[in-house]
Amino acid sequence: MSEASKPWDSELVSKWLEARIEAAGRDQAAADRRGYGSEDDYDKAAAEEWACRRLKMSASLEDQATFASAIKRLLDQDDYRITGIHDDRRVERHIRATLRKIAKMTKANEGFENRLRYQ
Repeated sequence: MSEASKPWDSELVSKWLEARIEAAGRDQAAADRRGYGSEDDYDKAAAEEWACRRLKMSASLEDQATFASAIKRLLDQDDYRITGIHDDRRVERHIRATLRKIAKMTKANEGFENRLRYQ
């Protein structure tokens, strides 16, 4: 890891992950109510929720390098098992995009203060 201008804040990262899990759950419910035309929105929200929940459960948030290696391990997986989705390939693509976004945020140590619902 490169030298960060500010120290790693594991509490902030944990709160950000929790906020993204909640927002993704609301997005899934909204897409589900909209019906057939919103399957991609549903899958995208399910992918974000899965990625954030998996990181929150399995990764050590105390250290930036450990968290980054947990993201890398998830990115290295061949497939992701999620139930209730519409298109496996689409969800896999969204999971990888979400993990890459979080990896960039982790490397730069910025963006975790933004807990808005829509990002």
